Amino acid sequence: MKALLSKETGGPDTLSLEDIPAPEPKEGELLVRVLACGINYPDVLIIEDKYQFKPERPFAPGSEICGEVLAIGEGVSGWSKGDRLICVTGHGGLCEQMNVPANRSFRLPEGADPVQGAALLMTYATTIHALIDRGHLQAGQTLLVLGAAGGVGLAAVEIGKALGARVVAAVSSEDKAQAARDAGADETLIYDRAPFDKAQSKALADRFKQAVGKNGADVIYDPVGGDYCEPALRSIGWEGRYLVVGFPAGIPRLPLNLTLLKSCDVCGVFWGAFAARDPQRNAQHVAQLMEWWQEGRITPRIDRQYPLERGGEAIQWLASRKAIGKIVVTPG
Repeated sequence: MKALLSKETGGPDTLSLEDIPAPEPKEGELLVRVLACGINYPDVLIIEDKYQFKPERPFAPGSEICGEVLAIGEGVSGWSKGDRLICVTGHGGLCEQMNVPANRSFRLPEGADPVQGAALLMTYATTIHALIDRGHLQAGQTLLVLGAAGGVGLAAVEIGKALGARVVAAVSSEDKAQAARDAGADETLIYDRAPFDKAQSKALADRFKQAVGKNGADVIYDPVGGDYCEPALRSIGWEGRYLVVGFPAGIPRLPLNLTLLKSCDVCGVFWGAFAARDPQRNAQHVAQLMEWWQEGRITPRIDRQYPLERGGEAIQWLASRKAIGKIVVTPG
């Protein structure tokens, strides 16, 4: 079988397409044919050895897949050959076949699109955990979403609306603003590209404040970081919740006096650790996502699809921060 391998530290151009032996499922595992593999920001970091997990090389990046069961390992029940599933793998998804843990796999609904399925778990499961468990978002509250046209950003817009919130989407271009509006955003704001000087930071803070309203944002969802963090935090409401999701624009330095003045919380969101520590709660979230997906209340937006041999281009496109929605590689 073919796999796109990282054999040395570096960018997407260092990945090589190679023939490797097909695996055999071990105890507790399912061997699947990979139908589609979603590309996420950890895939950008993991091949550069900048992610918190560093797999032994050679390895294939690719952190979530939709697959079709080919063989069933010892001790696994409830699955049959031909069943379709989605699973977060951490790495290894950019290949034609792989083993996945049966207890961390979720059945794909009958008739559901496998490409959308491969784009569902990491972004939407991260977001539902963030908004419900960490942000305690309630109907009628105001949610400010930064980077609102990326995979997790659009997920936050859709889930925010599903929860009954007023959603303000902040993006970097008009086409991204339109994508956020299409996803249900009540209001959009287009910001400039960082870095910002002091005056630019203050001006952006004023724009955030105007967009969220006089009472401020109840919840701020930040998968961007960098120079966008402080201006957004200045627009938070009393006892608001600032959700720290990611840092493609850099790790910000937070002025803690702002948290005192607003009596607000800064909450880290690490969905992978949450899912490992509380699999039952995570399964409840995934069941809710499946229900919303089938009802059409959430729909993963696919920006581009690539074949396996162009998986490096898929990772590079995501790294460019130009994607609107999710990038998916289809090995088949």
